[in-house]
Amino acid sequence: MCGIVGYIGDQEAYPILIKGLHRLEYRGYDSAGISLINNQGTLSVYKSKGKVSALEKSVEGKDISGTIGIAHTRWATHGEPNATNAHPHFSQSKNLSLVHNGIIENYKSLRAELEKNGMTFCSETDTEVLVQLVEYMMNSHRCDLYTAVQLALKNVVGAYAIAILEKSHPDQLVCARKGSPLIIGVGTTPSGRKEFYLGSDATPIIEYTNQVIYLNDEEIAIMDRTGRLDITNLSNVKQTPQLVTLQMNLDQLEKGGYPHFMLKEIWEQPAALRTCIRGRLNVVDKDVLLSGIIDHKDKFLKCRRIIICACGTSWHSALIGKYFIEEACKIPVEVEYASEFRYRNPVILPDDIVIAVSQSGETADTLAAIQLAKEHGAFLYGICNVIGSSIARATHTGTYLHVGPEIGVASTKAFTGQVITLCLLGLAIAKEKKTLPDELFHILVDELQQIPDKMQWTLENNKDIDKFAQMFTYCKNFIYLGRGYNYPVALEGALKLKEISYIHAEGYPAAEMKHGPIALIDEEMPVVVIAPKHGMYEKIVSNIQEIKSRKGKIISVVTQGDEVVRNMSDYSFIIPDTRDCFVPMLAVIPLQLLSYYVAISKGRNVDQPRNLAKSVTVE
Repeated sequence: MCGIVGYIGDQEAYPILIKGLHRLEYRGYDSAGISLINNQGTLSVYKSKGKVSALEKSVEGKDISGTIGIAHTRWATHGEPNATNAHPHFSQSKNLSLVHNGIIENYKSLRAELEKNGMTFCSETDTEVLVQLVEYMMNSHRCDLYTAVQLALKNVVGAYAIAILEKSHPDQLVCARKGSPLIIGVGTTPSGRKEFYLGSDATPIIEYTNQVIYLNDEEIAIMDRTGRLDITNLSNVKQTPQLVTLQMNLDQLEKGGYPHFMLKEIWEQPAALRTCIRGRLNVVDKDVLLSGIIDHKDKFLKCRRIIICACGTSWHSALIGKYFIEEACKIPVEVEYASEFRYRNPVILPDDIVIAVSQSGETADTLAAIQLAKEHGAFLYGICNVIGSSIARATHTGTYLHVGPEIGVASTKAFTGQVITLCLLGLAIAKEKKTLPDELFHILVDELQQIPDKMQWTLENNKDIDKFAQMFTYCKNFIYLGRGYNYPVALEGALKLKEISYIHAEGYPAAEMKHGPIALIDEEMPVVVIAPKHGMYEKIVSNIQEIKSRKGKIISVVTQGDEVVRNMSDYSFIIPDTRDCFVPMLAVIPLQLLSYYVAISKGRNVDQPRNLAKSVTVE
């Protein structure tokens, strides 16, 4: 959601900034802009509605020289998507330009106060209020930019990641963050001086350096051409930054011959999950090793309840985790939408463990939820994919997915990575609590090890999905049904279809169909049924018969060799046999492919669906 890129050094800034904006397109946006200070000291701002390519076209023939600059992709919050509301924003004197991710909640009162003091505004955004406030502080306190940013941010309520240029000081770049991620990349110029890069995440930086600093909340940084980097907090206390080496390579950010990142990431899942379980699942010794459990064993042995907080796809994986942990560990588990959890008065006890699940590790509601839990004394466990992310740093311990960068907005490999990680977590806790018989524990370890290979088989044996997906191009509604562990898969399958094809779809527990949704069934209603051989098989067969008697179209996910459900279905996908608890990681794959190919047949932009952002870093 929104994206920031910045650079100061000896290189021309424009190519770095534009390439960085392209790398951030996956986050979702509706306008883009760039600000540069050229060698003559002119501060220029160029911006346009639409894609980064539209911005590139708009600057043709214009002066884009300069070795310092900031750039932005905007996902509209305050003010409609247009060039005026796009970032960067000038201050009134045009001495400052600023880009901003986040939301300034008290922008209306700040704007009213600034207008009383003679400031005029061009846009509807909260961001323009912020740059005007910084300039007001500079003028009223007769201070430098760095001090003015400190003063301004003390008056701000909300979340922000900002980068700001000053025309009268073209050799420095200032940035700050609170509640919205911001990374500083540290490189070396040919002359041996340090050069600095800014990014909302690592994707615009990794091409140039793998050495980064993650800014913490309420930290402000100033970088200049001499290689100086100073970081303080809002109280002007100097901070000691920690340089981190990124575990990422440029190839992971390319499509690798696939037409879309989403399809690439669907096919990457077997390899991604092998990486996820490597070193954690020991088949020889029949063991599960998670340092987050080993180092905090007492917390899990004393735990009386686990609360999992998540949003969107992560909530669906959390629900599967709930089923598995309760079954394996005999600990009650609650799964909460983080956006609801944070705004009510939940009962949180000191012996509770709160698990935060988030691909990006930056989801605003999930961050707020774990902060609430921390205030109540709960132990915090993070499950996320991005190393060094805010959730990873805010929790006491946790587990990284290690499935590699996920660029497609619709989550695929992160979902299966979260599910297998939660299964590992459940097995690790069960081992410590001795809640599973040894024989069953060993069977589960062996079967979990085979899941990546069975995912590969699923991909290889469902290659004809693209052909019959076209038949559903003009459908207006879908229903997805599942029972037990496969109910969350039904939710996830429906979400994928909604996200990228814009077809209305709903997931239900199969038994709940008779409590309302069955009224929707007719010959024009496709019904996707997850019907593996295990679990409540006879019950799901009965549900299919009820749908068939009302002329509904059945699309089923069936276990290899099951001819009963396959013969009842209009279309079917095959998955290999596995334990009931591990079926979701296989069953979701054909549903991901179905949503992808339906969206393609409708001509949708599957990697950047409308109105959606990869990381929801604002409310």
